[in-house]
Order: sequence, then C-alpha cells, then structure tokens
Amino acid sequence: MRAYIPGYDLRVPAKLTEALGLLSGEPGMWMPFAGGTDLMVLLEAGKLSHKRFLSLRKVADFRGIEVTADAVLLGAMTTYTEIQQHPLLRMEFPLLCAAARETGSIATQNRGTLGGNIMNASPAADSPPALLVYDADIEIISSRDVRWQPYHEFHTGYKEMRIAPDELLRAIRLPRRTEVWKQHYRKVGTRKAQAISKVCFAGAAQMEAGTIRDVRIALGSIAPVVLRALKTENMLRGAKPTPRIVTEAKETLAREISPVDDIRSTARYRLRVAQNLLEEFLSQLGR
Repeated sequence: MRAYIPGYDLRVPAKLTEALGLLSGEPGMWMPFAGGTDLMVLLEAGKLSHKRFLSLRKVADFRGIEVTADAVLLGAMTTYTEIQQHPLLRMEFPLLCAAARETGSIATQNRGTLGGNIMNASPAADSPPALLVYDADIEIISSRDVRWQPYHEFHTGYKEMRIAPDELLRAIRLPRRTEVWKQHYRKVGTRKAQAISKVCFAGAAQMEAGTIRDVRIALGSIAPVVLRALKTENMLRGAKPTPRIVTEAKETLAREISPVDDIRSTARYRLRVAQNLLEEFLSQLGR
C-alpha cells in the first residue's frame, strides 16, 4: 500500500529561527527531514506514520565543512559525497570516508546526510562506528539553548536518543589528532554494495615500537546501539599484536558483546565475524 501524498504536510524554512520556531511552537508535531533517503522508503511502502515534516535543506546553518587547528566541524546536512570529496577528511578521517562510500548507491550518497544517518538511529548505520572511534561531539540546538555532548552518550537504546522534541542536531565535531594512527574500516553485508550491514567494524590504533599505545574499536549492527569495545581496548593497550594477544583479544570481545538475532543474520554469525574483523585489524598493526 502506497502513501497518500496530500495527507502529508512539508514545510521548507529558509532560516534557522523559523525552523526552531515551528519545533518550539508545536513540540513533537514536526519531524525534521534531512536527505530523506530513509523516510522516502517508508513513504513508498505506506509505512510513514508521521504526517508533518520540516525540511532543513534550505537552512544554511546546517551546511558546510569548517576546518580549524583543533577540529573539523561538519554541518548536519553534509552529504556522504561531500565527505568523500573533502581532502582533509580523506587524509585525517579515512574511516568516515570509507563509511560514506559504503552507504547505499551513488544517488543515496548524493542526497543522504551525516546528520540524518545519526538521527535515524539505526544500529546498522555505516557512519556511527567511525564517529565513535574519532571521539565525535555533536551540537544540539533549540530556541532555548545550544549544547554540545559526546556522541557516545547520544544513543540510549534502539531508536532512542538524548534529544528533546524541540531540538535539532546542527553539527558534528571531530577532534584532529597530531599522532599517526593506523585505521581500519570494514562492512560485512549480504552483498558487496548497497546492503545493510550484518556487522560493521571501525578501528584505529597508535603504535610505538611495535606496541599498541592507544586503540579505539567500534562495532555496528550487533546490538540496539553502536558499541565501543572498551574492555577489549583496555586489554590491548600496552600489548604487542602477537598471535597470542590476538587470540586473547578475540576472547575478550566475545565476552564483551552480545550480538543480536534478526532477519539479516544470527548472533552466532555476528560474533564470529566481529572476531574475524578484529583479527584482521590487529594483524595489520604489526606490518
């Protein structure tokens, strides 16, 4: 059953104050609309229950990539294509660029946005593991105030977020690192392209004389939210990625995560793949 288009209301404000005014005037009535690549699928299937939408495409405050000495600030409406094309992001944040390349088709990458990917709150989304590895912060704004919060605190459960009905995600901040990090991103799905992930892995490690000085590991599509493997990270810090340490790390990861069963895959398969991706990542650190 397809949706009845005249039954929906779409507003397209040109200014931030107008968008925030609509949200504060009728909290919970308006759903923000970014690229629409997820919402339009629901619309076509007749499963889009919300009826009033607020498009942010014309609000300049949500666009642009700003580079400073300490961080990169990406507007929430930054598309996957814009991420891939940015020279500094390709150089310093390759995990995010890899995630952007893995997201849907070229058409989806041209229209889909980083902010929309976050707010859709899917645990199988491609960009959140990279954002966790990069210790991203997000800017939340409303007519009442502006606040920054660590991205790892934003998702509290499946499709649950720390954001009020009158608030909008405006930007994502990625702190720049002066150290050299070895980085690895891998998405495993039913197909090699245009597939929802069964397991998504992002990892980065800082090496010193063959020893893991620091490490970040994040996994998507294994739990109600994207996860940082903190216990596995702690076990790896100060260790050399020898075969014995790799085996111990895989065992630690198995105790740390509890993969889910769903229509795309089984918990058993996800655990094995997550362990294999961890081994793949760690094996590259000794090269």
